[in-house]
Amino acid sequence: MTPDEDGRGASADDLQRRRAATAREALALIRPALPADRSVDLRLAGDGRAEPGARAHVVVGGPDALARLLWPISADAFGEACLRGDIEIEGDFGAAIDAGRALDAKVLAGAAPRIARLGLELRRGAGSAPVLERRARLTGRRHSRARDMAAIRFHYDVGNEFYATWLDSRLVYSCAYFETPDTSLDAAQEAKLDLVCRKLRLGPGTRLLDIGCGWGSLVFHAAERYGAEATGITLSAAQADWAAKQIRQRQLEARAVVAVRDYRDLRRMGSFDAVASVGMFEHVGRDRLEAYFRSAFAALRPGGLFLNHGIATTDTRGRSWLRRVRPGDGGFLGHYVFPDGELVTVEVAIAVARRCGFELVDVQSLRPHYALTLAAWVERLESHADAARALAGEEVFRTWRLYMTAARRGFEEGSLDVAQILLARPSPAGPAVLPLRPWWTK
Repeated sequence: MTPDEDGRGASADDLQRRRAATAREALALIRPALPADRSVDLRLAGDGRAEPGARAHVVVGGPDALARLLWPISADAFGEACLRGDIEIEGDFGAAIDAGRALDAKVLAGAAPRIARLGLELRRGAGSAPVLERRARLTGRRHSRARDMAAIRFHYDVGNEFYATWLDSRLVYSCAYFETPDTSLDAAQEAKLDLVCRKLRLGPGTRLLDIGCGWGSLVFHAAERYGAEATGITLSAAQADWAAKQIRQRQLEARAVVAVRDYRDLRRMGSFDAVASVGMFEHVGRDRLEAYFRSAFAALRPGGLFLNHGIATTDTRGRSWLRRVRPGDGGFLGHYVFPDGELVTVEVAIAVARRCGFELVDVQSLRPHYALTLAAWVERLESHADAARALAGEEVFRTWRLYMTAARRGFEEGSLDVAQILLARPSPAGPAVLPLRPWWTK
């Protein structure tokens, strides 16, 4: 027997029933804040009262799970609940994310005191939360060389095989380029690689540097399709090892190389005709942008071209999407996905690039293309869920599914952008004389 709040004896079953009733009361206060179209159903596990016709069913694991979600109040609570399995989403995962983003703030504000009281009551009797094993705990100065390497490896070294279950056949981990919404992911990624190569005017013997080359997809494409002499650098040892094996298998030793190197260590690599950075820019940090663009500028020969492809925020008030939840540590994304990631606007990137000596040639937004890319990635991840879980674990599977679904919504609604900024290093003769029609268009 366990004493209850009134000092009377209560069985464990009685206490559990009382806690379940308290949890249902709290959920009843939250439901009115959900979309009025009833596209999402919210219930306690085991209740079995699913909303007919709902696209998504959000099932809270029990009173303890709801207690962790409601108290203490935290911006990371929903994401962490998804990772722990305190919340299971059945049906349309994206619809559940949309409902969470569209919660009626006025309804919640009115019920907040009662919800908080019920959450605190549940918390007092809750057991300890399951420990999330994979949380970034970086040390040292932000964006120092050692910390940047640790941040990159936290995200990318979860296993090449895991990424291979849901990326395209080339392992391109950046926005694709879709001719139509029905274009396959493989074809769209090949089109993106071709677009980059055409913009950089690659050809036989062109020396290309790819900063943040990932698994080497652009390096291989430039060497095989365009005859370029391509060098890629990454901070991920797992990616570099995989790329080195691919270079040997493809017999590209004479035209391709991938090495573990920081973008700040390019001086000994010589001068390049073209430089690309695709999907790495997001990791640099606002305070390091000038050093980043100066490194790219120094690596280019006069007259050479630099293509910077990166995600950007559209928030012109200066807040980064990756840091806005909790300034200073990146909130959920900083803890579990992209440690130290930081976004700036396209306008800020261009201004810094110009300050470093670059001439602006072209800017192209690929925002709708990234929404389609993320949709394809999530679909492939979900269709290979068992394999992904076996390779990287349940927590990693849940993390990537959640963050990619939420990011897709960001691109669809316009809070996120992705842009290819084409820049030139002026030659001694002065600014480049550009043709009236972009040379990379077919």
